[in-house]
Amino acid sequence: MSRLRIALTTGDVDGIGFEVTAKALHHLGPQKNVQFILWRPEDADKKYLRLIDKKFERITVDSLQEALKIDGPYLIDIASDESPAQWVETSAEACLEKVLDGIATAPLSKTSIKEAGFKDLGHTDILKRLSGAKYVNMGFVGEKFSVVLATAHTPIKDVTKHLSFTVLAETLKNANELRKKLPAAQAKRPIAVLGLNPHAGEEGLIGKEELLLFPQLSAFAKENRIPVEGPLVPDAAFFPSNWQRYSVYVALYHDQGLIPFKTIHGQDSGVHISLGIPFVRTSVDHGTAKDIFGLNKANPHSMIDAIRWAIKLARLSR
Repeated sequence: MSRLRIALTTGDVDGIGFEVTAKALHHLGPQKNVQFILWRPEDADKKYLRLIDKKFERITVDSLQEALKIDGPYLIDIASDESPAQWVETSAEACLEKVLDGIATAPLSKTSIKEAGFKDLGHTDILKRLSGAKYVNMGFVGEKFSVVLATAHTPIKDVTKHLSFTVLAETLKNANELRKKLPAAQAKRPIAVLGLNPHAGEEGLIGKEELLLFPQLSAFAKENRIPVEGPLVPDAAFFPSNWQRYSVYVALYHDQGLIPFKTIHGQDSGVHISLGIPFVRTSVDHGTAKDIFGLNKANPHSMIDAIRWAIKLARLSR
């Protein structure tokens, strides 16, 4: 089997991305038939480089082009003066060209992306633009439950404008692909789709969206053999008694899914997976945490999981 090549982008230079990536690599150590290609700033903290060096034989280069020339059991370290947003774009292009097998990303702020001259709002928008994928969903895998968002960074006043049968059907397809990749016991369970309104609309008394969208969605799921239940009442859907009933929750807007996900899983666990793009991209489920930059306090658990999932998904896609 040829070696998988997984790029690791470390995000904002004044955030915790390089710290959590170095700690994650130290925790995981070398992985069988995997070569990590690490993007980091030229002036990265040397104590974290030394931490990596305790487990890996590291070769430093200054571009992905140079990194791809090196084979063998090495960690290839790209000391770059480019913007962290450019690291993501370059890595994604390499995935599309099939010279990389996946990307695991540390947090990248929207400010950093804007300063790089990009018009994208986040990682997902960069990946969507480059891949040309029309329907891309943010998926979040946690120890207790997993969530897929039907809409992402959409102002709450605009959510209903962005919800349609087509959007929900494509979201359900992406959620179903995630369901199949979960552990066997979870994968057997149906997908839960949340209602939009309080009480899931109460038969049209509190909003009509459920009546307009869900009959079509149920028919679509049946036709495509996707196990699904819903619309679930949003305020009761995430009771602990329900965690064992469903494989994935489909939330209709950002905070509907991520408030319960992050409340239960905390800031330092859970993995973000981009669904609907033609290559593997995973990420941490937290922000840049610039308030603790340089303090050696960052928890690497989410990055550990993101790297593990990137390897798992890359192997499944071979």
